[in-house]
Amino acid sequence: MADQLISKVQDILEGPIDFVGQKKTEYLTTGTLSATGIVAFLVGYSQENVYYTLWVGLLGTFVTFLMVVPPWPAWNEDPETWLRSTKDAGGVAISVDGKKVN
Repeated sequence: MADQLISKVQDILEGPIDFVGQKKTEYLTTGTLSATGIVAFLVGYSQENVYYTLWVGLLGTFVTFLMVVPPWPAWNEDPETWLRSTKDAGGVAISVDGKKVN
């Protein structure tokens, strides 16, 4: 039963993401977590309460998780077009010094 639940969660969270989308999510993650850390520090420092720092940091981490982890369509706007395999293409004849190489 647990395997079925894990399988369903993986099906929901796994999705296509292209290389440009990976770069965007990396920058977004770095930026939002950096901003969260700064804001959390400033809030905790101004209120002189470490719990505020922790809660603001936790909230920012959760928001970042929601922005990055689900396979949003924005992360697959530039899909790669891959070359067909040589088996599908009927083989590719490469010539090196006048000799065919497979």
